Amino acid sequence: MLVANTYALLGGITLSTYDVVMISKPVGFGGILAKYIYNTGPLMGMASAFTMGTYCATKLRGKDDSINYAIGGALAGGVYGAWRRSAVSGNCAALVLAFAAVIKKWSLQEGWRFIPEPKKIGYQNLFLARHDRSVFKDTEKGWTTGKE
Repeated sequence: MLVANTYALLGGITLSTYDVVMISKPVGFGGILAKYIYNTGPLMGMASAFTMGTYCATKLRGKDDSINYAIGGALAGGVYGAWRRSAVSGNCAALVLAFAAVIKKWSLQEGWRFIPEPKKIGYQNLFLARHDRSVFKDTEKGWTTGKE
């Protein structure tokens, strides 16, 4: 649950920062803090509901399959509906999150990636430590090892 809440916290802080700077522009420290709590709290609640729902379903059913992830996704959708104060959006979110959780579980079981890894590019850029940033290359010094 700590890992899921860490990701939710980072996503909530990112979303809240974007909301505060670009969209709502609240005035004062209290307004800014309220926006951060309003956006970050439900995301952490959704992560906790998914994690605990999946864990409890796994322990109660005794099987580790995709139905447990669907239960966790549906619970997270319920938290979203409570946050938005809308049963319709909660039901839609429950269906979408349950479907996404089942697809994720299938990807874990079968060994394929839901989102592929970024490709490694063969050239270097300016910000890599291996890049030689000197203007002129060192000239040959003519030094010897002293064993001649």
